[in-house]
Amino acid sequence: MIRIAIANQKGGVGKTTTAINLATGLAATGLRVLLVDLDPQGNASTGLGVGHADRAQSSYDLLVGNCALDDTVIATRVPKLDLVPATQDLSGCEIELIDYEERTHRLERVLAEAQPGRWDICLIDCPPSLGLLTINAMVGAQYLLVPLQCEFFALEGLSQLLQTVERIRGRFNPGLSIMGVALTMYDRRNRLTDQVADDVRACLGDLVFSTVIPRNVRLSEAPSHGVPALIYDFRCSGSEAYMRLARELIARLPRQEVAA
Repeated sequence: MIRIAIANQKGGVGKTTTAINLATGLAATGLRVLLVDLDPQGNASTGLGVGHADRAQSSYDLLVGNCALDDTVIATRVPKLDLVPATQDLSGCEIELIDYEERTHRLERVLAEAQPGRWDICLIDCPPSLGLLTINAMVGAQYLLVPLQCEFFALEGLSQLLQTVERIRGRFNPGLSIMGVALTMYDRRNRLTDQVADDVRACLGDLVFSTVIPRNVRLSEAPSHGVPALIYDFRCSGSEAYMRLARELIARLPRQEVAA
């Protein structure tokens, strides 16, 4: 199972929107996808139509060892897309994990329990911070995908995130690599948007995905209906962009892993 953490310590960059719609786009290509909601806000779970009453077991229970992976997985209304939901219990999880041995490897151990062949790819939606939950995601992942809002302050946060990735590589997960940076909330009417996009591409080169995610009302509306934008309005510009991003991501995966 290919494991990709979707992380950015800055909030409001479209991280959860990317997790939901990218997971849906990958499932639409025929891949069997597992989405792990590791954000205490649980927005990815809500955006996929999983209510709080249906989250009897969550990613919190996985991390503290209360249950096995199979006990938490919920089938969503999207074919081939399963979810490990999140609850507010995750808010105190970082403090609880302090007393655990190898607290940075809790998620890695859980994902290693996945039945071989059940899922092709796992996406991990991280909270907007660089705390223990995000560290667990980076330790348990093979790749990192960074949604980056096209505004000036996003560039400052990116350097901090890249430094954290280097520390994770050095101490816990030398195999972690950056899958790419996805530019989100792109507004062609705003000159600053183009400037930020050009600066990011000049700095990171081919790490930046060619696909950009536009500002789109339908992307914002879809979560209130409990469905991904690709189901809410498949023809909107946001949905089309996420389908292109899904195809571009698949093209970046090592061929042997896609074939497996």
